[in-house]
Amino acid sequence: MSPPAQGRVLLAYSGGLDTSCILAWLIEQGYEVYAFMADVGQEEKALSVGANKFFVEDLKREFVTQLIYPAVQANCIYENVYLLGTSLARPVIARGMISVADKEGCDYVSHGCTGKGNDQVRFELALYGLKPDIKVIPPRTLPEFYNRFPGRQALLAYAVEKGIPVQQTAAKPWHPRGSKHHTPHDMWKLTASLKDAPAEPEQLSIEFKAGLPVKVVIANQAPITDPVDIFLALNAVARKHGVGRIDIVENRFIGVKSRGCYESPAATILRVAHMDIEGLTLDRNVRALRDQFITSNSPVFFTMVTSSPLSAINASSVGTVRLKLYKGNVVVIGRYSDEGLYDEHQSSMDELGGFEPTDTTGFIQIESIRIKKWGQANARKGQGGVEPQDVYGSRI
Repeated sequence: MSPPAQGRVLLAYSGGLDTSCILAWLIEQGYEVYAFMADVGQEEKALSVGANKFFVEDLKREFVTQLIYPAVQANCIYENVYLLGTSLARPVIARGMISVADKEGCDYVSHGCTGKGNDQVRFELALYGLKPDIKVIPPRTLPEFYNRFPGRQALLAYAVEKGIPVQQTAAKPWHPRGSKHHTPHDMWKLTASLKDAPAEPEQLSIEFKAGLPVKVVIANQAPITDPVDIFLALNAVARKHGVGRIDIVENRFIGVKSRGCYESPAATILRVAHMDIEGLTLDRNVRALRDQFITSNSPVFFTMVTSSPLSAINASSVGTVRLKLYKGNVVVIGRYSDEGLYDEHQSSMDELGGFEPTDTTGFIQIESIRIKKWGQANARKGQGGVEPQDVYGSRI
């Protein structure tokens, strides 16, 4: 006999092993399951596993313009390496889910994030920020689920039992847990290896306005101006040249260190280009404040913590950056801006360019006050200044 109905739940569904098994498990628990997939989906598979309804939302434009581009404006990066591709996608999926859940009268929403990872935090905080009274079912953090499915082998066995088609096999459920092993070649899905990348570099230019990419020209082809088309074109050319692979050991929200392997082709190009154009256009103190409070943080969207700083991002970056892609590298080969702060005449060593060298003596005198006092204090101690030290701290 089927268990009693627990209510209607909308599941964030990717089509992989985890969410397919969670879909079947939720049905087993007595829930009426609706499946939701952002962008493009696997409707036939979700329905074959037992979903009552399947919803596919094309959220590419929202993802690019409302999440990725603000992250580019702020030069967002996690632990100075990761470009937040996965974390930026979660708020978009959450907003799409809440919209469908409201329309379909769902009692719950659910996801397949683990209790150890960061995605559970991103998903659920976004969901609560959008709909504070929403009820979330996180199977991977429920004892009745994780005691039954302690690892991928148990999930694979369950998939076989339920007739769920999955790509993974019991013989090769590879996951980048060990930090010392080389990643297998077929693990990377988006980018070419350096060996397979073209032997010749490819040039492109990116024009920015208000800190946003508004025009891209790749190898003298027709200009691309639509935001989504720009991102897709940069993804394609970056993938071809092996740009955007990231293999790091990072810190998860709960404090556990984890190896993460990511592919961020287009975002890698955009960040390099945007940081470069800022060298021409952005005041150093404004940039320092922005970098301190926004750039290095992984944002939680739909909260005051994110909305307030994002509204204050300086959008003065206007100009064009010329780049070259070659064997995994993004190389800046030139930049220009009609609204930049750079003045080649003023900075030249061959002409004054309106600069008066005598003006420097004043601020050097002011800066030297504290330096001289420090030197005098050391002299009174008999140290006579700073002596060199070896790497162990002893005097040389």
